Amino acid sequence: MSPALYKKIGIASAIMMASVFFSRVIGLFREMAIAYAGGAGGDVDAYQIAFVLPEILNHIAASGFLSITFIPIFSNYLANNNEDEGWRVFSLIMTCFGAGLLFLILIAMILAPQLVSLIAPGLSDPQIFSKAVRMTRIILPAQFFFFLGGLLMAVQFSKERFAIPALAPLLYNIGIISGGMLLGSRFGMEGFSWGVLGGAFTGSFLLQYWGAKKAGMKFQISFNFMHPDLRKYVYLTLPLMFGLTMTFSTEFFLKFFGSFLPHGSIAALNYGLRIMFIMVGLFGQAVGMATYPFMARLVAENKIEEMNKLLNDTLRALSLVVPFSVLAMVLRHEIVLILFQRGRFDAAATEFTSGLLVFLLAGTFAFAAQTVVVRGFYAMQNTLFPAGFGTLAVIFSIPLYYYCMNVMGAGGIALAISLSAFLQVFLLYALWNKKSRNIKSRAVYLFFTKITLLSAVMGILLEWFKRMFLNGFDTTTFSGSFLLSVLLSALFAVIFVSSGYLLKIKEISEMAERIAGKIKKITYQ
Repeated sequence: MSPALYKKIGIASAIMMASVFFSRVIGLFREMAIAYAGGAGGDVDAYQIAFVLPEILNHIAASGFLSITFIPIFSNYLANNNEDEGWRVFSLIMTCFGAGLLFLILIAMILAPQLVSLIAPGLSDPQIFSKAVRMTRIILPAQFFFFLGGLLMAVQFSKERFAIPALAPLLYNIGIISGGMLLGSRFGMEGFSWGVLGGAFTGSFLLQYWGAKKAGMKFQISFNFMHPDLRKYVYLTLPLMFGLTMTFSTEFFLKFFGSFLPHGSIAALNYGLRIMFIMVGLFGQAVGMATYPFMARLVAENKIEEMNKLLNDTLRALSLVVPFSVLAMVLRHEIVLILFQRGRFDAAATEFTSGLLVFLLAGTFAFAAQTVVVRGFYAMQNTLFPAGFGTLAVIFSIPLYYYCMNVMGAGGIALAISLSAFLQVFLLYALWNKKSRNIKSRAVYLFFTKITLLSAVMGILLEWFKRMFLNGFDTTTFSGSFLLSVLLSALFAVIFVSSGYLLKIKEISEMAERIAGKIKKITYQ
């Protein structure tokens, strides 16, 4: 692979990582605002349940997959200097699928009470049920803006423009926070729901429309259902519409099984999941989004060996999320207290959520790796296999969720999330290696094993040090928890970097040198 291409990937990754980082930071403020307003109680459960039906519609419209399915089609037109035809296909997809989605949204709003009762069958409190239905109807129209925005961002990605799409999640989260702050005193959690709608309109649609126009967008309403590339798009998208992905099933099962547990269980599980997803976003989502257009190009040029090298190198780098996950496990109580314990989120909620967090953090690498591995199949325009595999994996995980919930309650659901994620991603990667003849995958397995063992030893040492030497800190307060977290994180950094040099793990040493270089550069400016 040429150095120029690696440089482009690096720039794109830096843009998307910055976007994901700031989005996750603002997302944390969003969750903090929700925790302050609703704690870990029934109203927050209703708010979380209100997202399930919109997420199902989003999944059916394949809004989250638009970049994956549309980029290869549009990129082929760009490569063949036939951009005008690419815009015609863009117009067809936006018109046909957009009209269909509007119809489904209308039906879902009418049938919201019946559908919510199916989604959360354990929800018996009539007040919470009524709130869940009302907030569902408020959030549903946002899916139309997500669909439009996904397509508008896809064309920008195809033209290697990442800056404006990177702003979408930032404005979306700002919209949610603003809705809660401005309307929360009057409407409670419903204020956050209106914020969802406003954030989707501004961040996912309005801003992305401007960005696509800057990229040369040409749009006209068109209903030519016989266009061959519209049919190709449908062929690529259908498996994603009806297939069950790991992330989608996680969100659904959390709320479905959580509805049978005491009030606040869904809220606590969601808070823990958001903390875990911060690390997934920083290590996995940004890299996956940035590398995918380049994967698609390597496939188009029939450079499968180079794409395998890119995939393997990316997974090795992602393995570094494991030791950071272990550090977060050791600091689980302090992290939850620092982030959420204020307002209606009390000490009992902190204790409950931190107990769930340790199980969720065990799946961090699996979720991060899945965002990259599955894109290998998508780059080859093979959506059927990963969709079919994902659906079977989700179906076979249902007994695991049911068993773990009955044995361990909310903790069992958290454990099932991580176990099912690991089983899915490792099996999917093994199947990819067989399909693409990725003969160098063994090095990835060995590296992951080495990092996992190192992380386990580090976790034991950090937990021992915390109990033996840092038990004087008052971890029931923000200041005590913050100081303990800083000290333990500093010790972690020393052990982590030293281990990288002693064990000659280049990924660790190179990361340390890059960070040191940036600190030195900032210091001398």
